[in-house]
Amino acid sequence: MNVEQKSLARTVVGKVVSNLMDKTIVVQVERKVMHPLYGKYMRKFSKMYAHDADNACKIGDTVEIQMCRPISRTKSWKLLQVLNQADKEVV
Repeated sequence: MNVEQKSLARTVVGKVVSNLMDKTIVVQVERKVMHPLYGKYMRKFSKMYAHDADNACKIGDTVEIQMCRPISRTKSWKLLQVLNQADKEVV
């Protein structure tokens, strides 16, 4: 019997906002949080640095990243897959 290994590492989906560094992308992840008093949902954003070994991502791409061991001081995520490519790179 084959037992599938399930990764316990956290994965998130976000949008690439920068790819200027070598083998590194900056991914902006959106989450919705309810305001404690008013009950309205607000959008909160987090920027995460991810390792892109092939420099495959462009600005505007939607990507899935996974938490991994620290690669550098700021980088502790790695690129799993590009879900949706942007039409053209925004300058």
